[in-house]
Amino acid sequence: MTKDMKNGDTKNHMDSSLRIEKNPNPTLAEVEPSSLLKLGIVASIAAGVQFGWALQLSLLTPYVQLLGIPHRWSSYIWLCGPISGMIVQPTVGYYSDRCTSRFGRRRPFIVTGAALVAVAVFLIGYAADIGHAAGDPEGDMAKPRAISIFVIGFWILDVANNTLQGPCRALLADLAAGSQSKTRTANSLFSFFMAVGNVLGYAAGAYRNLYKVFPFTRTAACDIYCANLKSCFFISITMLLVLTVVATILVKERQFSLDEIEIEEAKLRASQGGCAGRLPFFTELFGALKDLPRPMWILLLVTCLNWIAWFPFLLFDTDWMGKEVYGGNPGDDAAKAKAYDMGVHAGALGLMIQAVVLGVMSLGIEGLARMLGGAKRLWGSVNIILAIGLLMMIWVTKSAEHFRATHHLAGVAGPPPPSSSIKAGALAIFGVLGIPLAITFSIPFALASIFSASSGSGQGLSLGVLNLAIVVPQMFVSVTSGPWDSLFGGGNLPALVAGAVAAFVSAILSFTILPSPPPDAKLGGSMGGH
Repeated sequence: MTKDMKNGDTKNHMDSSLRIEKNPNPTLAEVEPSSLLKLGIVASIAAGVQFGWALQLSLLTPYVQLLGIPHRWSSYIWLCGPISGMIVQPTVGYYSDRCTSRFGRRRPFIVTGAALVAVAVFLIGYAADIGHAAGDPEGDMAKPRAISIFVIGFWILDVANNTLQGPCRALLADLAAGSQSKTRTANSLFSFFMAVGNVLGYAAGAYRNLYKVFPFTRTAACDIYCANLKSCFFISITMLLVLTVVATILVKERQFSLDEIEIEEAKLRASQGGCAGRLPFFTELFGALKDLPRPMWILLLVTCLNWIAWFPFLLFDTDWMGKEVYGGNPGDDAAKAKAYDMGVHAGALGLMIQAVVLGVMSLGIEGLARMLGGAKRLWGSVNIILAIGLLMMIWVTKSAEHFRATHHLAGVAGPPPPSSSIKAGALAIFGVLGIPLAITFSIPFALASIFSASSGSGQGLSLGVLNLAIVVPQMFVSVTSGPWDSLFGGGNLPALVAGAVAAFVSAILSFTILPSPPPDAKLGGSMGGH
């Protein structure tokens, strides 16, 4: 803030109030929604982000074991995702709403996130090499230096991904300029490119000779598996950096002045009956939660229940295939360990099918929303599909158990593989669940953008608050699913039942109390893309 502005603070607030009364949007230029091409260019960054997430899900857990991290501790490393999401996304969203850089509000954070991903990928990929050079022992012994480098890199990676995703979605909302149709389309494109990233990530992770393309990745401290991981990450970071550079060059943002930001904050405080003066971030975050409009609170509740339903599947999908469908156990004899491994590979195929369905479904969200009478009805309908899909997993489990009990061959070690019909049923469930997953990745974020725009809230902070309704259920399910399953005799079925119940409740609330968005009109306030 300049010296003149500081000395005339009271006068400025009075002038701002007068300007607000005369014009509800006094300084922000009236902008038209951006073209579909620009929305697609920005949304394509999601493919680079999701490529890295897919690699984390498919490759990093075995890599953790390779470095010697005990299995009982590895789950704590994965808590980084929800913890960083709970802190980083609201923080980045808050400051991106108030950024006065000449490059725009969102693009500086997007570029910073991409650069942090590059640093994190280097630390993760070369953790074994750095640890070896620093004196880690060879062989199957734990490698403490490599573990330290890996953990640092892993946390940076999750922070970087959260730094990227929030501003990307906020920039899409800015570019939509208040158009509900464009907002839904933008988030559908984001969901589509997430599916593209998933397919490419799972495909790269499944190809076991990728290291031959980058022969320098295999070293004394890094075996073939480790070299494949390095190679995948090289492709991932190249893809992300190219998409980020293209998007930030071709899609421009205008610079916001400090006056405009202060006027927007004064208008928001006036609409909420708040007092003048800027608040520290965490105070404003809790204030934003307290003063959220009723539609946003209902949206947070439905989103929270929706993700309580999703996380049992996301956490245990391949484990369910290995244990319940194939009857294996990684900690048992060699035959059961092999059956479990076969099930995990079949689950990876199911995730690939799901990613394809997710991508195709994402392209039809706008048409389906119109066909069913609105986004809230579409969301409620697919939550019913989610609940039925989770219950069908129980039916497949019982069918697989009955098949093993009636088809076990004397003298043959290990359980018999499931029948073709059982495998087809399991894979069909993966595919069908790609339909509600596409809606989950798009509609809640579109509704948050629409509700926040109509109430005058900042897009970045509002989307960060929505992220709390995603990461808090994730932490809840992660902490309680183990004791919950043990209470009912072990296995994944109790968590799946709880998820189905949460999905049904989420569907009912979506149909009944979730408000419909306001009429599609030009919404001023926090839109700044062009």
